[in-house]
This record gives sequence, structure tokens and C-alpha cells, in this order.
Amino acid sequence: MSEVGEKWSDLATRMGSGAAMVVLGLLGVWAGGHIFHVMVALICGVMIWELAVMIHAPRMAALQLGALTGAALLLAIYLPTGFALPILLASALVGFGQLTQFRTIYMVFTVMVLLAGFGMMAVRDDLGFNWMLWMVLVVVATDVVGYFAGRLIGGPKFWPRVSPKKTWAGTGFGWVGAAIVGTLFMANTGAGPQLIGVSIAVSMASQMGDIAESAIKRRVGVKDSSNLIPGHGGLLDRFDGMLGAAVFLLIIGGPLIGSPMMLR
Repeated sequence: MSEVGEKWSDLATRMGSGAAMVVLGLLGVWAGGHIFHVMVALICGVMIWELAVMIHAPRMAALQLGALTGAALLLAIYLPTGFALPILLASALVGFGQLTQFRTIYMVFTVMVLLAGFGMMAVRDDLGFNWMLWMVLVVVATDVVGYFAGRLIGGPKFWPRVSPKKTWAGTGFGWVGAAIVGTLFMANTGAGPQLIGVSIAVSMASQMGDIAESAIKRRVGVKDSSNLIPGHGGLLDRFDGMLGAAVFLLIIGGPLIGSPMMLR
């Protein structure tokens, strides 16, 4: 296979799997409420199962930790925040106490997954479909535009030791894609131009989530978190950017900007 053919060899598989995930994801976001809560809890539970398997936890322990995380997240969203937070953190501590290696990696990344899941539920519940769609499209645009720009332009690598395929061109054009999404939502929602800057910041946060997951895979010596999604690897491989974006909006975005409609 030629170098050009090899570069695009996974494109058809990635696009097919990606399209299916987009359709299912949009249906869940549109439905909202209990359906969206259950979907997010299931995804987060599977991601923790993948994480536990990656760090060589026993199979039964990985299943239990994934189930515990999903259950904790689903319970937390129906409780007042003051009661929800200790439940979220407790599930990460349980895994820390059970595992025998890579315990700190597990605890830190599990907290990130739990906060991200809680943040996505909160965005959908509190801000509605449009702003949840905005966050999803910013992450998708970052990933898709970055993927094609990186393959077409190439150039210097962003961090070759951790993420050998990520280039500065792809990284920068990912920000451009996010800015376009922010501009479109600004024009159709009444939000001000600051939304463009926030969209770029969310894009950067999503890239940080991607880099963090890549660093973990390098540390534990695996290529993909699992093989659940053809062309993409596992849910952690696909949703790592969403984790970074959701955590950013939950911890930083909320206190600073509140609803995006306030960005005038």
C-alpha cells in the first residue's frame, strides 16, 4: 500500500462508525431527561471498565468498577449537588483501594470521567438542547477538522512521543473549526462574539482530554482503550475530547460565564 493509501486506510471505517455514533448521540441529546442521563451513565461506566482493563485490573474488578461508576453517576444527577459530589468521588476512591498498580492514574482519570458525565448532564438539563449541541459540535469540529488538516497538511508533530499522529496543523485548524461553530451559534442564538473565544477554549480543553488519554495509553503500553468501535478503538478513545470539554465547562465555564447567552 502506498504512503497516501496508508494515510487514509482507516477513513471509511472511521466515517461509518463516526456517523452511527453521531446519530445515536444526537438522538440521546435531543431526548434529554432520563434517556440522556442513562446514556451518559452507560458511556461513563464503559469508559471506566476500559480504563481498568488498560491498567491490567482483574476482569471481574474492571466490570465491578465500571458498573459502580455508572450507577454512582446516575444516582448523583438526581441528588442535590452537595450530596452528589461525595458519591462521585467515593466511586473513584473505591477503585484506588482495590487496585494494585496505576492506582493514581485510575483515581485521577475516574474523577475526570465522573465530573465530565455530571457536567454533560448539567449542561443538557440546565441550558437545554441548543447549548448541549453547541458543546458537542465544538468537540466534533475540533476532531474532524483537525483530523483532515493533519492528514492533508502534515508538518511538525504536536507531541510525537505521546501522540505521534497529532500535528500542529491539525491542532490549529481544530481551533478554526470550533470558532466556526461558535460563529454559527452566535448568529442564531443572540449570544455575543465572546462565544467564539469560549468555543476555542472548549476546543483546547477537548484537545487536552485527548492528550491526557494518549499519555495514559503510552504509560500503560496499549494502543487503544478497547476495540468496541471499529476504526476508533474504544469509548475512551472516542470521547476523550468530550471529557476535557465537559470538565472545562463544569469547573471553569460555569463560574466565569454562566449561560453562553450571557456572552454579549
